[in-house]
Amino acid sequence: MTPPAPSGPRPPPACVRRRLRRCGPWLASACLLLAGCGALPTPGERGDEARALMAAAGWQPLRIGAGRFVLQAARSPQTASTSAPVPELAVFIEGDGLAWRDARTPSDDPTPLDPVALRLALAGPHRPAAWLARPCQYDDAASSRCTPRDWTDARWSPEVVDALDAALDRLRAEAGARRLVLVGYSGGGALAALLAARRDDVARLVTVAAVLDAQAWTRVHGLTPLTGSLDPASAAPALATVPQWHFVGADDMVTGLAAVQPFIARLPAGAPAAVQLQAGFDHACCWARDWHRLSPP
Repeated sequence: MTPPAPSGPRPPPACVRRRLRRCGPWLASACLLLAGCGALPTPGERGDEARALMAAAGWQPLRIGAGRFVLQAARSPQTASTSAPVPELAVFIEGDGLAWRDARTPSDDPTPLDPVALRLALAGPHRPAAWLARPCQYDDAASSRCTPRDWTDARWSPEVVDALDAALDRLRAEAGARRLVLVGYSGGGALAALLAARRDDVARLVTVAAVLDAQAWTRVHGLTPLTGSLDPASAAPALATVPQWHFVGADDMVTGLAAVQPFIARLPAGAPAAVQLQAGFDHACCWARDWHRLSPP
């Protein structure tokens, strides 16, 4: 399995990645505004980048209605063309995106500046596969029924989890898959854990640079608690038998081990869970680039 073709859209430049390493967890995306590496891409431009990545890999974009949300998704050519049931479908859940412009101001649109989970999905090696954006991403958040709470305090709310759960049902049914492999990046990892805990069809759970204990994460970084959100750590006992891999960047100043270790400690003894600490990796680099060799079976 090889990474996406180098002729496609590029990740943020090195000067942006260096600035991200010096930013706190709330300000990581806002620092891109100050990095001096060009103007912030508009939501439309961010959407164009994601669609270009999909098109280059032959993926089919989808829109899935779920409650008051319309979720953006995509599926691999193998998924779109299959006529027979498949054993497993890997679904990659996108991160929180551009949630904040600065410490006090939510962004106008949470569409990611760099769709890391999409890049992971395209890098394989899981096939068939699908990608699922978060509510209000890659849509006109200003004119939809979204509010800033949906990507700030309530980013992992029961309503958001319900919407993603319904989307997983549709993706699995359309693929004819018996089981799911859930792969979540950053805040998408929190949602992947919450979803795996409520479903009985998840074969494996994989998280990348994730927040798996919201209370520990906000406490360590001195952040306001996410009172409108569910905490993935509360779901740990329900994941006692689900095989899990949790990838953490050794240089990740946004989430890091502090957001994962307390979750692991709450798993029942003997739970099949592993934490993979990657030297030289931070929150954004270099997951998609190296996913073809890191990805668990």
